[in-house]
Amino acid sequence: MITLVSRAARKRPFLLALCSLLSFHAFSGSPLAQESTIEAPGPHGPLKGSFLKAGPFAAPVVLIIPGSGPIDRNGNGPIGWRTDMYKLLAEGLSQQGISTIRIDKRGMFESQGAIDDPNDVTIGAYADDVQAWIKVAKGTSGSECVWVLGHSEGALVSLKAAQAASGLCGLVLVAAPGRPIGTLLREQLQSNPANAAVLEEAMSIIDSLEKGHKTDTHTMHPALQPLFSEGLQSYMIDLFSHDPSALASTYDGPALVLQGNRDLQVKMRDAERLMDALPNGELTVLQDANHVLKQVESEDLMANFATYSDPNQALAPGIIAALTDFIGRHGVSVRRD
Repeated sequence: MITLVSRAARKRPFLLALCSLLSFHAFSGSPLAQESTIEAPGPHGPLKGSFLKAGPFAAPVVLIIPGSGPIDRNGNGPIGWRTDMYKLLAEGLSQQGISTIRIDKRGMFESQGAIDDPNDVTIGAYADDVQAWIKVAKGTSGSECVWVLGHSEGALVSLKAAQAASGLCGLVLVAAPGRPIGTLLREQLQSNPANAAVLEEAMSIIDSLEKGHKTDTHTMHPALQPLFSEGLQSYMIDLFSHDPSALASTYDGPALVLQGNRDLQVKMRDAERLMDALPNGELTVLQDANHVLKQVESEDLMANFATYSDPNQALAPGIIAALTDFIGRHGVSVRRD
């Protein structure tokens, strides 16, 4: 989801540079896989992440950029958000000979010390962190280049980073917005009949933020204050200023767009818009996959959202195969067990 939450929540565990080898463990089914804590330089302190090395030799490496809000390197957050989606991606890729780095964003979780105020962020700042991680990933993995996988808002960050990044093998854009975030937020609010009483005011606030103007939270309907909190509005002004498809049109490297047909927050039209813009884009539609990459076999909204709190549910079928195939076809040797 394009989940917009108060940045104050990021200081706690939703509304809607060299590695430090501290610990190792092997994953079931992948006896050579080893996981270690890793760090990259941040503005005021280190950024922290987990490096899951697929084996003793140089392997392709994928840097996983998390989505919006206080989501950690595993794909989990507060208030029942427990998916383990990034951890499951890393484990699945490791069994195919692909190493991964998954990260905590600046100001959050183990990267809390990277910045004094977690509200003081922009898409460009997150993109700078991606470039720092790419340098560390190359040095740690021995790979000449790094694949960057961005999920949801992380896909927008990845596209922004690709404008200046060196050492980039290609992009994987998962559940990625193809339209400006303000447009998606309007659509999400309008889709819920329960928002009828505050919808006109919400639309007006979004209009103002798109023009670079804040709204006084003291005069705001109480139901809207958490979504458009004072601390969040500066970030939203920057966030709303980026057009994902415009960024995509300037990236001519390999790019895979992965879109689940059960995604309730990012729609197929977003994937199609990205595909229209990307010079070398490929689209894979994941049948019965939702926004958090879990399988949902019906239109039942409750069943869909139930997967957001089930870390034991496996990823939807086809995701790891699609990633492995894409990386393998673009000149990278991939072990196929």
